[in-house]
Amino acid sequence: MTRPVRITVVKKALHKDLLGPPLTEQTLKNLAPCSDFEVGQEFVVNGPLPVKPDGFCDGAWCDIQKNLYLVAFGGTHDATDPPGICFACCTDGLRPVTFRIEPL
Repeated sequence: MTRPVRITVVKKALHKDLLGPPLTEQTLKNLAPCSDFEVGQEFVVNGPLPVKPDGFCDGAWCDIQKNLYLVAFGGTHDATDPPGICFACCTDGLRPVTFRIEPL
């Protein structure tokens, strides 16, 4: 039995320090945190096979699937308090977005 799950955007990062040559100064100047999400934005999904919410980045949706299912089916990570919550991020190594995933 699954339960509804809330996905909250908790952080957006930009790791310019990881970049360097061969990228130009102009390229570095134009880089910005992910524009697909805003901190505090929330999404609620239901069911054993939740559907990607409108406006949710395809790549991020793929990246958080295992954590989403873990919470939806009542699982937990030992490192979280309270139990039942987990954090996941997209795999954009330069502009990652971190999500809090929790049962409702």
